[in-house]
Amino acid sequence: MSLENLSDQEIVRREKLRNILNKGIDPYPSKSNRNIKISELHNIYKELENGKELDDNYIISGRVYAWRTGGKVNFVDVRDESGKLQLFMSLNKLGEEKFENLKMFDIGDIVEAKGNIKRTNRGELSLNVDEINLLSKSLKPLPEKYHGITDKEMIYRKRYLDLIMNENSKELFRKRTLFIKEFRNFMDSNGFMEVETPVLELVPGGADARPFITHHNSLDLQLFLRISLELHLKRLIVGGYEKVYEIGKVFRNEGMSTQHLQEFTLMEFYWAYADYNDLMKFTQEMYCHVLNKVFGTLKFEFQGQILDFTPDWKKYDYRELILEKNRNRFR
Repeated sequence: MSLENLSDQEIVRREKLRNILNKGIDPYPSKSNRNIKISELHNIYKELENGKELDDNYIISGRVYAWRTGGKVNFVDVRDESGKLQLFMSLNKLGEEKFENLKMFDIGDIVEAKGNIKRTNRGELSLNVDEINLLSKSLKPLPEKYHGITDKEMIYRKRYLDLIMNENSKELFRKRTLFIKEFRNFMDSNGFMEVETPVLELVPGGADARPFITHHNSLDLQLFLRISLELHLKRLIVGGYEKVYEIGKVFRNEGMSTQHLQEFTLMEFYWAYADYNDLMKFTQEMYCHVLNKVFGTLKFEFQGQILDFTPDWKKYDYRELILEKNRNRFR
């Protein structure tokens, strides 16, 4: 890449990378010796008194988010997937050579630090570092930490940057994973069999949507990405299975917004010998189970309103709702 296309920070970081390589240091080693997660340290030492230091020694790894220099001491905030920890690095403990090498680090780098546990007089749990190594040199600066990413298109196109800078986004992804996991747990515990059905189809069916088209070279066939899970699941019911479900990707080649993508995850299930009354009861139980497991509550505030999923849900006649809406419309 031409230096003309790089920012001043990117040029400086590449110069640091060259210096690191000249020192014989591997800026991208294949392994970390981490022996504990940051959240575990916070749990183990939550009762440690302010100003107290222990001989307990650990190795942590994570990304550098903040670096504060104060003469012969450096304070560094490092995050792993589980939480944040302060690194306390002093000239006295590291020695002149290691302390001088701290200049090769930048915010955004992924590091490994070894040291003993202490809690500062201000109450900050810290690792008093005697050794710090580079695990991955970051050649691009992170977005400005106080404002994060303000460009919505960048948030969606470069989701990894949003996850680095925004703990709320990271938590949302965790919740989504747990959400799907609990749907699967509920279906399995109620005797449903999870199956996988074909993604490529000769005829797309089960919904009214424009499909994505592809070509099968070996068979010289035009194929379509599925727009629904429905038809193959129904064939399994015909084949003799009584309770089946699938959680899988479907593709619809139309429309797009931040809330509506052409590729999304869908769950469908089919249940032999059950009618709509069984399904209403089952759906209520399923949502209540998932919401309790993921959020620990059945009440949510959304756009100024309280959504209450507490059973029993009120039942409406669909036909009567339509007729009532029409009557109100033409009054």
